[in-house]
Formats: sequence, C-alpha cells, structure tokens
Amino acid sequence: MLVQYPLAASTALPSPVPGPARSASRPAREPGARCVLVVDDEPLVRWAIAETLRWHGYQIAEAGNAGQALRALANPDLVLDVLVLDVRLPDCVDLRLLATIRSLRPSLPVILMTAFGTPELRDEAWRLGAFAILDKPFELDVLGSLVGRASSAGR
Repeated sequence: MLVQYPLAASTALPSPVPGPARSASRPAREPGARCVLVVDDEPLVRWAIAETLRWHGYQIAEAGNAGQALRALANPDLVLDVLVLDVRLPDCVDLRLLATIRSLRPSLPVILMTAFGTPELRDEAWRLGAFAILDKPFELDVLGSLVGRASSAGR
C-alpha cells in the first residue's frame, strides 16, 4: 500500500556526528543523473531496492543504519535527490531520524518504508514532511515512478 503526503515543515533534533560517509557508497555523479540514498539494515532488502532503482537509471548510495545515513547526509559532496528510508533501524526505531534529516536537508524528499505503520506513525511522518510511506512488503516496481515523482518534487 502506498500513501503519499505533501512536504511539511521540519522539526530539528540533535545534529549528527559530522564527517564523511564511511559505509555509504558514494557514486560518481554523472551530469543530469539523479541520486538516491537507500537506508535499510537488511542487506538483501537494500540490495533489491538499489538494483531496482539502478535499473530505472538512478545512481545509488547505501547505508545500513541511522549513523551511516547521517554521515552520508552530512557529506556536502553527496548530492542527493531522494532518500528511501526504513523506519526501524538497529540504532533508531522511530521517526527521530526523519526529523534530523529534515534539519540537515529540509527539501530532500524522503520515502519511508515500514512494516509497522500505524495511524499515529503516518500522522507524525506527514507532520515531519515525509513524501510517501510504503508499507512493507511492497512491490518493487512501484519504486521507479515513486522516486521519479519525489525527485521532481524536490527540484
């Protein structure tokens, strides 16, 4: 199931530890290419999402937890168009990471993925500016067009 939300105002939380992304891959940006950061702690899920988006022509950076994602986002050399983010990660199991992302990159469209979507989570995600929420499991073929819409909205 796919639920879309309009971009809303951000809420700032403590800033992340600055520094270059160590575990997040940093693709060389081709002119006109759009880049997506995929954040999921399950390597197979992250790989499937990354490969699907590569097939749709996106360049991909990856992170396996909130700390890696924040280091990638703090890197000024990593130009991102969209972030695809799992809500539950080993080092963050709620929407605090989304709030922090809003403080770092307020206009970056964020697509949330969750297997634990509740009305309260959806309301809070909307308030924090999520572009969309995907309930896990979802069909991978929806990602290409959804990321395309998110990328266009963020430009």
